[in-house]
Amino acid sequence: MIDIALLRRDPDRIRMIAARRTGEARFVDEALAVDAQRRAALTAVEQHKAEKNALSASVAQAADRAAQAQRIRPQIAELDARIAQAGASIPELEQRIEALLSEVPNLLDDSVPQGAGEHDNVILRTSGEPPALAFTPKPHWEIGEALGILDFERAAKMSRSRFSVLRGRGARLSRAIVNFFLDRAHKRGYVEIDPPLLVNRRTMWATGQLTKFSDAMFQDQDADLFMIPTAEVPLTALHRDEILNLEQLPLQYTAYTPCFRKEAGAAGKDTRGLIRQHQFEKVELVWITTPENSFDALERLTRDAESLLAELGLPYRVMTLCSADVGFNAAKTHDFEVWLPGQNTYREISSCSNCTDFQARRASIRFRRDAKSKPELAHTLNGSGLAVGRTLLAILENYQQADGGVRIPEALLPYTGFDRIEAPS
Repeated sequence: MIDIALLRRDPDRIRMIAARRTGEARFVDEALAVDAQRRAALTAVEQHKAEKNALSASVAQAADRAAQAQRIRPQIAELDARIAQAGASIPELEQRIEALLSEVPNLLDDSVPQGAGEHDNVILRTSGEPPALAFTPKPHWEIGEALGILDFERAAKMSRSRFSVLRGRGARLSRAIVNFFLDRAHKRGYVEIDPPLLVNRRTMWATGQLTKFSDAMFQDQDADLFMIPTAEVPLTALHRDEILNLEQLPLQYTAYTPCFRKEAGAAGKDTRGLIRQHQFEKVELVWITTPENSFDALERLTRDAESLLAELGLPYRVMTLCSADVGFNAAKTHDFEVWLPGQNTYREISSCSNCTDFQARRASIRFRRDAKSKPELAHTLNGSGLAVGRTLLAILENYQQADGGVRIPEALLPYTGFDRIEAPS
């Protein structure tokens, strides 16, 4: 949520920033109008209470207190009615303001490039050259099925489309990737968390998943619990409704979890392979830090995730997302795209975002600079370090061999116990 005080103080700036995303900012006038009604109601309540207090005080000053109390009783009753009438509208007006602002995306940082879509994203840097293969490269779903390590048909039989089964060395490679990611996160100072996979509505809302993305979530309606779409949700909400000490910051957390998304907005897109599935795995990286350090933290987070791709020897590029492509919660985002020779293109494998105080305001994550200071909102950041399935498919496509086998990247050899996945004889 954006700050209503900032909206009152500088509505023109909010209009300008919001228009960079969507081209319009009608919510500004709507929210300000409702806020004006709420503030008028609050003022009326306070004025009537002040009048009531003055009348009540007159009793103590009267020579005949009983007579004075009798005289003002009708006026007190009328003021009580006015206080009740003016105050009755306040909860509804506050709910309307919250509903309006909860649908408004985070304010973009000034450094975000202007653009109308993904074609306007800016390449920051590129690392590694696409492998020069002496044969026609195959996409990962063909490689995996031929090696007997990927089974989409049986997954669909057990569940439906957009699920997969990993078998044998495919499953072991996936586990090796997870352990490699978690070990590297530990070395970089992240505290590993094993969070719940089902979270309540308050947690989902606090991290910006509701109501904007409610149609993408798997939900147990009876229990009113949601399957997490990313470990960003429980990691960020770990300190919901808490006031931290400055000495605790920054907090750096990592978690490996399955993730669950309906992908309702992606009908007909990436229906083959591991790119877009209802159940997938990620290692997530989350920071909670001070406002003045959050953009430095974004660069640190970006380098932490980027180092994994470099160590695996996968060609990639780092993008700064343009104004129209930045996600709902984020003020600025760097995307990583890995080269996939079987598809002859770069595809996203991680996003690292600074959410500034957007999630912290919803989740009430605050900190004090010292014992006498007022609590301030923290800044939260998150990034994939990395998506496990997309890393696996990138390895299959980039390390595929002419004989149909796949080499294992050197960095993973201590984790796999094998250096190749052989084509069945």
